[in-house]
Amino acid sequence: MPNLLGGCLCGALRYEVRSPPLRVTLCHCRFCQRTTGSSHLVEPLFDRADLHVTAGVPTVYRHRSEGSGRHLDLHFCPVCGTTLFMTFERFPGLCGVYAGTLDDPAAIEVRPDNAKQVFVASARPEAVLLPGLATFAGPAMDAAGVPHAPRVHDAPQIVGRRGREHLPGDDAQPH
Repeated sequence: MPNLLGGCLCGALRYEVRSPPLRVTLCHCRFCQRTTGSSHLVEPLFDRADLHVTAGVPTVYRHRSEGSGRHLDLHFCPVCGTTLFMTFERFPGLCGVYAGTLDDPAAIEVRPDNAKQVFVASARPEAVLLPGLATFAGPAMDAAGVPHAPRVHDAPQIVGRRGREHLPGDDAQPH
């Protein structure tokens, strides 16, 4: 896989990632909805050492996760405000890229062997859950790092209104 290139809206901040993603998370939590201004975040996760800022210097906003109590650092352009990636106190060797900031967002493949859908309990009612992916109402693991059992749908599912069936991790908190 060639290096992945990306940047902010105004072009002042550019980055490259020199490895394929370790995995991809489709996150529907309220935190990700707010930081993207959209229904969910498509977040390829990389080894932090493989992401290099090639132009500009990001500004960092530190946020304490409601779920884990740990810090998340959002790295964004000081000129246009575009958030490009985040780093995690809980997972110090990783970084999550906002896939929409890649020059070619389609370069990130979402497949059953590399992706999961999390926090679908807070997804918008019209959100479509992809078939074959591990799906969790909350996080994929508890605060101690113990994995929850996923639900995997055979066909696309529309989230619908609240009050639907129980999914693994329903009682969990977001980022």
